[in-house]
Amino acid sequence: MTGGMSEAVATSNAPEIPDKLFFRIGEVSTMLGLEPYVLRYWETEFPSLSPKKSGTGHRLYRRKDVELLLRIKHLLYEKRFTIDGARQHLHDEARSLHQKDIKQEQQALFSDPVPEIRRELAEILKLLR
Repeated sequence: MTGGMSEAVATSNAPEIPDKLFFRIGEVSTMLGLEPYVLRYWETEFPSLSPKKSGTGHRLYRRKDVELLLRIKHLLYEKRFTIDGARQHLHDEARSLHQKDIKQEQQALFSDPVPEIRRELAEILKLLR
């Protein structure tokens, strides 16, 4: 898997996340088998976890928030990380993915375009003949 979901979440007994834009804290709590106060506490400990608030102040979690919560739960409950350790692990993962993306962008920018241009010109020449 790519992106924020790692192999750990994919191989654990992660619940199926319904295809919705937003989830209320009660839905997420039930889905993850955690009390709402745990989710609220994790918001204070993991800066990347930031559900939107409705006009009435209710938390609205997006799919990416739920996926992150699954990842945090896996690290804390199955891998037995401390909160600090889980926070650092997620930070390191994000930095590693970012560096990989930068490297791929640089390779694309600095790749030699001449062979591709030659191929396209040869195809144009065939069409003109």
